[in-house]
Amino acid sequence: MAVDVLTTADGREKTALSHEYAALWRAAREGGAIPPVGTANPPMRPSRPAKPELLDPREVPRRRPGTPEGRKAILHAVAHIELNAVDLHWDIIARFGHVPMPVGFYDDWVKAADEESKHFNLMCDCLEANGSHYGALPAHAGMWRAAEGTAEDLYGRLAVVPMVLEARGLDVTPGMIEIFRKAGDDGAIAALETIYAEEVGHVAYGSKWFHFLCGRDNRDPQPFFHELVRKYFHGPLRPPFNEEKRAEAGLPPDFYWPLTENTV
Repeated sequence: MAVDVLTTADGREKTALSHEYAALWRAAREGGAIPPVGTANPPMRPSRPAKPELLDPREVPRRRPGTPEGRKAILHAVAHIELNAVDLHWDIIARFGHVPMPVGFYDDWVKAADEESKHFNLMCDCLEANGSHYGALPAHAGMWRAAEGTAEDLYGRLAVVPMVLEARGLDVTPGMIEIFRKAGDDGAIAALETIYAEEVGHVAYGSKWFHFLCGRDNRDPQPFFHELVRKYFHGPLRPPFNEEKRAEAGLPPDFYWPLTENTV
């Protein structure tokens, strides 16, 4: 099922399939079953629609957030992030099925993939309400690098994707909500507030399973997290940080503040 989602190119079709498979998993679990997980051979890169054009992050045009075109660009960027997140959460299931994990690991990432699918569609709806659509603007191609770099390291995947990249969403989303509040776009405000509330859980899943693995393997989580982020994430983390929401997700300041310095 995870590979089926990963190899579906169209965003709306990908997320419809994601919702369908998440519902099947949820129904089985609610009935008391533990579906067989098995193993798979996921593609190194998920299938993608022909548009948007994917550019180097430095080549993506900058737009003023206070303008209608700038707000469309924000919605488009968030839609792109959410579509990547759908694939990232199904990929962690498909790619690391050989690692013995409790069934709760799969419960969490199926739920996260289901929610990210909802988030993508919310952003697409907002774009369409503003006379645009996903694919109308270029997007940056750098988002999947974290997945490629950690394709053989479950620790690294948990550290970089939910605990760094998704945690960054907790830092920047309140500012985006304020931009749309000033513009009076109630639909975008509601969609972004939904995303903001649910992303805390996704960061928390990363922290929970990272600490679980560290406990099982008798590793000290904090210095090991620093080691992994410096290995797989290029460059320092950049404040300001949403310390309240990060703490709610199980990320204390001593995990991320030391990584603001670009040390090896």
